[in-house]
Amino acid sequence: MSDDANRLVLHGSFTSSSSYKPMLFLTLGGLPFSFRTVNLKNGVQKQPEHLAINRYGQVPVLRHRGLVLVMSNVILDYLARTTGKFEGATEQDRIHAREWLSWENDAIQNVARVRHFARFRPDVSQDIVNFFRPQAEAALDFVDRSLDGRKWLVGDSCTIADLGCFGRMVFMAEGGMSLDKRPHAKAWWERIHALPGFRLPYDLIPKKDAEIDP
Repeated sequence: MSDDANRLVLHGSFTSSSSYKPMLFLTLGGLPFSFRTVNLKNGVQKQPEHLAINRYGQVPVLRHRGLVLVMSNVILDYLARTTGKFEGATEQDRIHAREWLSWENDAIQNVARVRHFARFRPDVSQDIVNFFRPQAEAALDFVDRSLDGRKWLVGDSCTIADLGCFGRMVFMAEGGMSLDKRPHAKAWWERIHALPGFRLPYDLIPKKDAEIDP
């Protein structure tokens, strides 16, 4: 199938939480899309062909209707606005959801850093993991406190705030972290797992190019 202008085309990587976030949105939203794999291990993200669509040499990239979008939370914002799915019910909720995405990119990113160095860079000093771990644990604590008495981070239904934070946290076990002592976050985690069509990253992200039609 060719990548026509109306087809959502997501470029990403099998091990990337940033790729998983928009992919989870598309899957839960029942939106057909094409997946184009970018092998980070082989450095494909730094090759001229990929740099032509993502100047930062990263994943993911979303192409749609002549637009090229990079950065996972920018993509989540675009998808919510253009499809109406996982969007806040009010203007204030929509603002709050995007506040969460901004916070996630700063705070929960530390969960990704711990996971990255623990799994993919065992050659580096343990001091690097130890530096990021307290910040990662603090972010998980904040999510837990924020969900006390709530089912979702914003409003009364799942939004891009939940998908953005969950999509980064989902790999935390690979960095030695868990929600076992965070009951509110754990209940939220289970609610997301129960959403129709939910799949974990390694079950969802293909290792090869694929056409996905939920």
